[in-house]
Amino acid sequence: MTVSEERESIVLTLPDGSEREVRRGTTPLEVAEGIGPRLARAAVGAELDGRTVDLRQPLATGGAFKLFTTKSPEAGGFVRHSAEHVLADAVKRLWPEVEIDAGRQDHSEKFQYDFRFPRSFTPEDLEAIEAKMREILAEDAEFERVEVSREEAAELFRGMGENLKIERLGDIPEGETITVFRHGPFADLCRGPHVQRTSQIGAIKLLESSGSYFRGDEAGEKLQRIYGTAFASKKELEHYLEMLEEARARDHRRLGPELDLFSFNEMAPASPFFHPRGAEVYNGLVAYVRELYRETGYDEVITPQILDVDLWHKSGHYDNYRDNMFFVEADERQMAVKPMNCPTHCLIFGTRLRSYRDLPIRYADFGRLHRYERSGVTSGLTRVRTFAQDDAHIFCTDEQVEAEVLSVVSTIRRLYDTFGFEDLVIELSTRPEKRLGSDELWDRAEAALESALAKAGIDHEVNEGDGAFYGPKIDFQVRDALGRSWQLGTVQLDYQLPERFDLSYVGSDGDEHRPVMIHRAMLGSIERFFGILVEHTAGALPLWLAPVQAVVLPVSEKFLDYGASVRSQLKAAGLRAELDDRNEKLGYKIREAQLAKVPYMLVVGGREEETGGASLRLRTGEDLGGMTIAAIVERAEGLIGNRSLEL
Repeated sequence: MTVSEERESIVLTLPDGSEREVRRGTTPLEVAEGIGPRLARAAVGAELDGRTVDLRQPLATGGAFKLFTTKSPEAGGFVRHSAEHVLADAVKRLWPEVEIDAGRQDHSEKFQYDFRFPRSFTPEDLEAIEAKMREILAEDAEFERVEVSREEAAELFRGMGENLKIERLGDIPEGETITVFRHGPFADLCRGPHVQRTSQIGAIKLLESSGSYFRGDEAGEKLQRIYGTAFASKKELEHYLEMLEEARARDHRRLGPELDLFSFNEMAPASPFFHPRGAEVYNGLVAYVRELYRETGYDEVITPQILDVDLWHKSGHYDNYRDNMFFVEADERQMAVKPMNCPTHCLIFGTRLRSYRDLPIRYADFGRLHRYERSGVTSGLTRVRTFAQDDAHIFCTDEQVEAEVLSVVSTIRRLYDTFGFEDLVIELSTRPEKRLGSDELWDRAEAALESALAKAGIDHEVNEGDGAFYGPKIDFQVRDALGRSWQLGTVQLDYQLPERFDLSYVGSDGDEHRPVMIHRAMLGSIERFFGILVEHTAGALPLWLAPVQAVVLPVSEKFLDYGASVRSQLKAAGLRAELDDRNEKLGYKIREAQLAKVPYMLVVGGREEETGGASLRLRTGEDLGGMTIAAIVERAEGLIGNRSLEL
């Protein structure tokens, strides 16, 4: 092969390790055709070095290469992105005067489009749109990728009356390739990737509609949004819709008010009110974390909520985080409501001369934090404007970093086991584009975290560019009962804040040295964890955490006095117990207690009063029969003491 030919060829490494040399500019679809006609017909997309690429996109470089078919687990993203265009096509066919804005970037579960439309879409509109989409799928039109100049794109969309698209065209940086995707008569500005033909979109379902804002700006023009989902097969869609129904049944935004745990009020947007039962759960979470603090050597501190804005300039948060902060003015000084605790802990560390013998110092803080979240992204307890974290910061020497990181990782894994989160993914998140400090310090910090994980033999993934602006971090992703992934705990290594706050300790050599700062949270936001746990358990919290652990159910009014006596015995033993003294049938009371997710139901009548016991039923419906009150208490105490998930 000549040097010229080598420049014109690239090498693709296939999943089986074999290599395939092709000419530069070959498309993934052409690669598929070279492997076999069946693969080429079934292909929906490709991946090059972990980045999805359209089947019609010319390949400029070689690397690890995969092809995906309709049967691949990864097919969903290609299918939903393509269904998104079919949605817009259907709306345009039904209402030709409508203007199309933009779709969704994340197609892992849904697709969406925003439209300039004079009114809200109705359920009847969605039915008509979905029917039109099915007609379009049956047309089996091919998706075509066309590279155009900026002027050609502007002329195209101007001719179509798509003024929003012309504005979006201005968002594309100069020099970047501009592509238009067509299928049938429809064309849209899009990077792709898309499936080959509309018929590869096997099943669709429109889910809901809502209002939205152009470019997400609440001060901007209001648009109308339609959400939907799509899969390569009807079976996959049916499974997803079943999961969606289960998710609705577990939704903490519904269960919280039903179980009298918390509520929201427009007087305090995106800020939860925890009712007595919710506060019991909340405090139970905090108490468990405090117990772990005592075991692992943390000292709790309390810090102010409102601080001079100069502090946030000094820490770097003002430049990197001000859009998410609340500001107030007092005594002609600009102040900020605390969005995080780390700078205040630096101030405490700096109040006195520290020795290497004092280190590590571990400060924990349950201080209330406030962050401005746009109303369009707030969601129940999982995205709020006021919350507390099980937050802590460790000040240590370089030599202590590894041991401290591994201790935190071990405690976090233990904590998640307690709540039944067994499917855990650990990620090492590296330097983001917008960051503080030199590359040398970032190299040092990333290497320290990588070394700690490697030394402990902890499997992990690398999440490039997702570190905090001041340092790399280890993130913990857990899967709940529905298989959904949630990012909870984090361990962040920081060489920047000690430098900015001029923190030091006296080393064994008598000289001053900079401490290293480790930011650490396990549950993360307690509010967010609360919501996730409610959904994970469908509201059936473990016995030790349940706000009401037992309810006494007299079979009739004749046994109210004995029922009250049983409740008193349970409360004296430290159990959270109630008495259902309503004049209702026993079956009704049992159903009510089960709906309230109360772990233990103690039924009492004449036989139980004679024996001094109760008939124990579990919220699962299991009837354990007659037991003494002492035996019931002993059973509960053992399970609560071990923080067991069993009843």
